[in-house]
Amino acid sequence: MTTTTDDLVPVAGEAAPADPDAAGTAIEGAAPDAVCAAAVDVARAAAVEEAGEAVGEHLGAVSDGDRIATHLFACLDRAYRGWRWGVQVVRAARAKDVTVTGVYRLPGPDALLSPEWVPWADRVRPGDLGVGDLLPAAPDDDRLALAIEDVESDVPLIEWGLGRPRVLSFVGRVEAAERWYDGEAGPDVPQARQAPAPCVSCGFYLPLSGALGLGFGACTNEFSPDDGRVVAIDHGCGAHSEGSADVAAMGVAPALVDEFTFEVVDEPPVEGPAEEPPAGDAAPAE
Repeated sequence: MTTTTDDLVPVAGEAAPADPDAAGTAIEGAAPDAVCAAAVDVARAAAVEEAGEAVGEHLGAVSDGDRIATHLFACLDRAYRGWRWGVQVVRAARAKDVTVTGVYRLPGPDALLSPEWVPWADRVRPGDLGVGDLLPAAPDDDRLALAIEDVESDVPLIEWGLGRPRVLSFVGRVEAAERWYDGEAGPDVPQARQAPAPCVSCGFYLPLSGALGLGFGACTNEFSPDDGRVVAIDHGCGAHSEGSADVAAMGVAPALVDEFTFEVVDEPPVEGPAEEPPAGDAAPAE
């Protein structure tokens, strides 16, 4: 709990703390024990023994409990700007003397602190993987599904793994599609907005197979900045195959019919209808 100005009690003969945000772990609203609060010299001696000349002015005392208080001193160590020394003192019931229980450094409101700890699994970001690094997917990664589910399972088969134990799940497909569409391969980047036409009408656009092919494909134009990358159908760039006005005026090429070569095809003989006998040769009725 962070102390306030009211939690810092100046000792008799000293000015009030100059730092209104002096911090320590204190009981809110509780005044420190009078004997513990008056033991400034004892606390300073303990702090000087620990830190030497790095101990500065006394900032006040805060209550840590019944007959327990912490004296705060400014830290003059230039490597710890904004920090302060804390000296905790305690006294037994009916005792007139205090005992120092610990000397430690405490961060103040302006202290330089390390960022909050983030687990390694959550700290790795796209693009962090380098040459030789390994980053296998977790066994419970919801972006992947078993390639072949149990025949008695109600989970439908996503696709044949073809030697892969896991394949992209529905969640993985949706995440990939959203990430691609909202990223540099989507329609909202400046390059796509300035393009003469979308990728879907470009001759260098190669659609993906499967369901993702409905919205994405690969660019195969070596002069395009997206060459070799997955792009959305409404993405675009200046290297569009039909971007020139002369090419666009050509329109769609007519169907070509080869009228100079032919192919011999052997067809089976066609059986005609059975010939009817002459009227005079009709078979007698039985």
